[in-house]
Amino acid sequence: MTTLATGPDTLTRDALAVLQPGFDGTTAPDWVRRRLGEGLASVALFGRNVVTESQVSALTAQLRAERDDLLVAIDEESGDVTRLDVRTGSTFPGNHALGAVDDPGLTRAVARELGRRLTACGVNFDWAPSADVNANADNPVIGVRSFGASTDLVARHTAAWVEGLQSTGVAACTKHFPGHGDTNVDSHHAVPRIDVDADTLYARELPPFRAAIAAGTRAIMSAHILVPALDPDRPGTLSARILTELLRGELGYQGLIVTDGMEMRAISGTYGLEHGVVLAIAAGADAICVGGGLCDEGTVLGLRDALVAAVRSGELPEERLADAAARVRDLARWTAEARGAGTDTAPHPEIGLIAARRALRVTRTGAVSPLNSPLYVAQFEPARNIAVGDQTPWGVTAELERLLPGTTAGSYTGDGAAAEVLAAADGRRIVAVVRDEHRHPWMGAALDTLLAARPDTVVVEMGLPQAAPRGALHIATYGAARVCGVAAAEAVVAG
Repeated sequence: MTTLATGPDTLTRDALAVLQPGFDGTTAPDWVRRRLGEGLASVALFGRNVVTESQVSALTAQLRAERDDLLVAIDEESGDVTRLDVRTGSTFPGNHALGAVDDPGLTRAVARELGRRLTACGVNFDWAPSADVNANADNPVIGVRSFGASTDLVARHTAAWVEGLQSTGVAACTKHFPGHGDTNVDSHHAVPRIDVDADTLYARELPPFRAAIAAGTRAIMSAHILVPALDPDRPGTLSARILTELLRGELGYQGLIVTDGMEMRAISGTYGLEHGVVLAIAAGADAICVGGGLCDEGTVLGLRDALVAAVRSGELPEERLADAAARVRDLARWTAEARGAGTDTAPHPEIGLIAARRALRVTRTGAVSPLNSPLYVAQFEPARNIAVGDQTPWGVTAELERLLPGTTAGSYTGDGAAAEVLAAADGRRIVAVVRDEHRHPWMGAALDTLLAARPDTVVVEMGLPQAAPRGALHIATYGAARVCGVAAAEAVVAG
């Protein structure tokens, strides 16, 4: 190992600089503010840090009082994955709805408006968009987070989203490289594996990332997936073949490489958190996402010390750590210089609802008259995962209660749901709300029973619309954002 002319202080600062930790609370903890003075260059916000936009603005102002060029990251895809609107549901539809419309200009406008909101909150780095091609409809973690199953469609909308967001001075982070769309395992729990040949990967998964790079994406996030055609031994986040040879070398990407959450069991349960972080930086990652679960000072200091120890032992080249830290600081510098970009364009706060309305697919099986009396809403609840945000509300109930006073609702899961719905409806028209019906046999069976007894039932699909449309009225929203629910409720009432 070549020893650089750097002392322990520089080494420690570089180790802190590559970390993007989260923290608890809605104000800046003392330990975070203290570490910012010692070299920490990034922090991450999660739903637990968000109450209101004004509170987030005050929080980021507290942090920037310690370091003006701070990267404040957030996982704000909009749609089903929202942190700004974690308590209410997103004001923007997600990728699948935008892909269903297939108007890149609309996608660009939605991302630009999201960037305006983030900028107003003091957030300058967004772990989005998802550039994954949803090749596997049974994927438990991507689904409506993808623009679609067509590579060309995903590529053009990924580029438009990056352009729209970055026009406001917020850095985009295109994910999950080299593509998470053909997996059937959630990397929060285990290591997903994609067993296709290299030709398929190059033709299907990589074009959206090429498009993002051409559009100038400032960051790309790695995936914790094993792709034997590229590297039979290491998942993407820990693979020099994937991050350094493919992404940097073949694709020519020179921006920041960020890992997916390192506490996810695909890494922490297989390699250990601290060792995994060292392996990721050695493989070519520049920034470490941590804090979705472990968000305490001890975790941050443990990772810092693991990186320092790895350099001193020769396991991690000091040049590699220094290069990673420099790339983090370069992005922080770009966001500081770009701050306030796009503020000369007029805001468009209604663009999210406009997009959600355009995305709706309404199928009528016969004459359906407008509904003007109270309904019964039966929401069939699938198991949700942390990636999508298991605490974010979804559905059409609140809006239908507003439009048709007296409407009531219930949530159902598992066998016997249909009988419970029929009893609770008490003769009222039923609106059955499902999410990814094709992935949940109990949900399809419940609809079979329900529609046999009440063929006038309205069905609203708020996930992937893979099952054939059925019901007197079938409405596909292509996502469960709040605005998708508003648009669907309007369509229910219109009949």
